[in-house]
Amino acid sequence: MLKKSAILCLFFLTIFVACNQNTTLYRVVKIKDGDTMELLSPDHQNITVRLAEIDCPEKNQAFGQAAKQFTANLCFGKLVKLEVNQKDRYGRTVGKVLLEDGTNVNYEIVKNGYAWQYRAYSKNMELSLIEEHARENHMGLWQDPNPTPPWNFRKNEKTQRLDKSKTPKAPKKARKKRKHKTKPTVEF
Repeated sequence: MLKKSAILCLFFLTIFVACNQNTTLYRVVKIKDGDTMELLSPDHQNITVRLAEIDCPEKNQAFGQAAKQFTANLCFGKLVKLEVNQKDRYGRTVGKVLLEDGTNVNYEIVKNGYAWQYRAYSKNMELSLIEEHARENHMGLWQDPNPTPPWNFRKNEKTQRLDKSKTPKAPKKARKKRKHKTKPTVEF
């Protein structure tokens, strides 16, 4: 009997603590691209957040602007919860963003076909299935018969920039020096 009472008390205490947690809400104030946004904290600090486990097309890539617009329509100006995973090498917070109703923004973007699961940083089977469903239903970027993953797109862009910097430049044409004609001075 004592054991059941202790378990019951522990159960209610856990529920009480879970329900009364102060969940910090942030306002989405800027969408930088499909998977990066800026949040405003309650103490008025801007936080750049890179959405964890997903990778949207780059802005100058096919479906890049559509991914940005989808993310903006989903959460711009709204209050969200942030579950922080870590900081990335650029100092951005990497995490999961949830709308007040519990909608997982990261998953919603993949579900609607505007991002890949970023498999280099995610082994999440649920997210993999969400991507597969979007792919099979030709949603968003999956309308393209052969979409280029953003990590390959970035790699190609970098290779092209490096190739351009290695290409010998044509020598500059020698400029002819202009001879300034001097006006004769007239003395009176």
